[in-house]
Amino acid sequence: MSDWVFQSTDEEQTLKLGIQLGRLLEQPALILLQGTLGAGKSVLARGIARGLGVDPQVPITSPTFTLMNHYPARLDLYHFDLYRLSDVDELIVIGFDDFAYGSGVALVEWPERLDNDETPGLWVELQHTGEEQRKIVFTAKSTATEQLLAALQDLCGE
Repeated sequence: MSDWVFQSTDEEQTLKLGIQLGRLLEQPALILLQGTLGAGKSVLARGIARGLGVDPQVPITSPTFTLMNHYPARLDLYHFDLYRLSDVDELIVIGFDDFAYGSGVALVEWPERLDNDETPGLWVELQHTGEEQRKIVFTAKSTATEQLLAALQDLCGE
């Protein structure tokens, strides 16, 4: 398991970090985004979407009421927001496992609702450290995401 901490000074830097991460994605991946409301999860998700090649005209929004948004891209992006998830069984109904472990990139906001903090993937925790500043902690919990994290750190390392 590998960790890396990135200090973001503003929303633009968080967005650029997401774009770099999206550009590095060459195979299916599960990325789990944690943080309080307003911590920057959706900003990072928007960057990842742009890095994957989602059309810049397409708005990237958190699927709070629909649980999942799909965005066609170089690797299809499945963006989940589990904040309003009332029962884990809802995930079975929408085929969560098929998307999370399928042929695209699955971004999951509020993954703590899954009740499994050992889910293999790239875990990203965003923490407020100031009005605009964020501490972004990456934890790779699979071999593939360890390689992805090493490449991101080489590209954006501090």
